Amino acid sequence: MPTKNLTVNRAALGHRIAYALRHPDRVPRHLARATRDAWLRHRHPDHVSYYRAVMRSDTRADPDAAVGSASRERWLALGAMQFDYLLGHGLRPEHRMLEIGCGNLRGGWRFVRHLDPGHYYGIDISPDILAAAQDTVVEMGLQKRLPTLTPVHDLTLRFLPDAHFDVVHAHSVFSHSPLPVIEECLAHVGRVLAPGGWFDFTFDRTEGEEHHVLREDFYYRTETLVALAAQHGLNAHFMDDWEQLPHGQSKLRVTR
Repeated sequence: MPTKNLTVNRAALGHRIAYALRHPDRVPRHLARATRDAWLRHRHPDHVSYYRAVMRSDTRADPDAAVGSASRERWLALGAMQFDYLLGHGLRPEHRMLEIGCGNLRGGWRFVRHLDPGHYYGIDISPDILAAAQDTVVEMGLQKRLPTLTPVHDLTLRFLPDAHFDVVHAHSVFSHSPLPVIEECLAHVGRVLAPGGWFDFTFDRTEGEEHHVLREDFYYRTETLVALAAQHGLNAHFMDDWEQLPHGQSKLRVTR
């Protein structure tokens, strides 16, 4: 896969001008996105409500694109990549799994199929994308696997039991989250992890200045997230082999 540019600040004016000159065909879509962003930020000042509105808009257009897949083929490929990686790093059928930001089950339907019935629990801030997840359950014939799909207002996980989940997974969630949202999750995820359990999450990595684009895409230094996990009694380990896969994000594994 192409080497990622880990020092560029995508929010910088110079970068945006240079990018527009290189890709003039993408400018109208970016302007439309920026206009929508300004309107939704005005209507929904807090980030979770704002991103819920983003997902509502994107899901109505195309549920697969709403979770970051440009085509159905890419949706299937990214889901398979998530599943294969976790399977190769310890996921077993008897595990109980919590997927944060499960979306329309891009990777989730494979987890549901692999795990024992009733052992998959998916949450998302978007009721609209969870309706699409129900469609995926039907499409893949997974009704008898009894997956749980639950909308949430935050990431405190307060309605879930202590020490219950062997695996917690969040793909492309923190890449759309400001630090207070990430910290809220890290402050509470340790409580629901079973002894020996782990929490894998992806993030957009930078080795330069941390920044965001339109409050939708956030770029963090690895050490920032490792230190944040440590503040809540968690150990975070950088997953080097994940970097070799064609996806564009980085991954940390967090344990108690």
